[in-house]
Amino acid sequence: MSSVSAKTYEPSQARTVAFLGLGVMGLPMAGHLALAGHEVTVYNRSPAKAAQWKSEFKGRTAASPREAVQGCDLVFCCVGNDDDLRSVALGADGASGAFSSMKPNAVFVDHTTASANVARELHAKARAMGLHFVDAPMSGGQAGAQNGLLTVMCGGDAAAFEAARPVAMAFSRAFTLLGDSGAGQLAKMVNQIAIAGLVQGLSEAIAFGQKAGLDMAQVLDVIGKGAAQSWQLDNRGKTMIEGKFEFGFAVDWMRKDLGLVLDEARRNGARLPVAALVDQFYADVQAMGGRRWDTSSLIKRLK
Repeated sequence: MSSVSAKTYEPSQARTVAFLGLGVMGLPMAGHLALAGHEVTVYNRSPAKAAQWKSEFKGRTAASPREAVQGCDLVFCCVGNDDDLRSVALGADGASGAFSSMKPNAVFVDHTTASANVARELHAKARAMGLHFVDAPMSGGQAGAQNGLLTVMCGGDAAAFEAARPVAMAFSRAFTLLGDSGAGQLAKMVNQIAIAGLVQGLSEAIAFGQKAGLDMAQVLDVIGKGAAQSWQLDNRGKTMIEGKFEFGFAVDWMRKDLGLVLDEARRNGARLPVAALVDQFYADVQAMGGRRWDTSSLIKRLK
């Protein structure tokens, strides 16, 4: 089965690009770039994933980030966390990563959900080396990546953003500049705060309705036409009722993201009582064995 779904690609000048990191998000994103006609070279820490990508799409594989980015106009990256990102961009010694062999004025677009601090750090290092860096975390999950319909929140310089945008639309429904370096990561934190509260509210609503003896599939259909409607209700409500939790974004990843949120809140003084509480609820789900369940599994702790 293909890792991407059909998408109509807007005409765009073919570019030479690299994609670093072929996880559940990166592999289909790189696939959409290839299908849109760009010349794509991929790198993944596990070579088997790169070989899998090459078996499905037209492009090249590389043995290292440094090799993958040579001659590229744009470099896209999607890895696990701050340390992974530094390793790919800078190398273990701080001088042998992707930045060290990118051509002058090339743009590094990072789709990792990471800290605003690392985004600002790498933006400054890139600028000092004659490069550009855009922090560009995403919302839309695995389905969004496969369908080429991600919402991408960007921070960085306008010229670098404009250079990346036409190419990134191969896997995006929206690709928006929200401010200076770090703004994309901060916007993703806002997104995760909102989702945490919504999923907990939906979990409590469904658990309450079930205890009350209601037909919750029917109830969700009704309230989904009113003020309670949300993406979570439309896309996860019925699967929560059915106890199905294999739909992409994992509890482990959400806890990582909420950790970034709470660290940033400690720095900027924001009060996040609900987000902090839901983070602990997700810890309960992890303890139940749900580390890889999707985020809608919050309802499991109410059963």
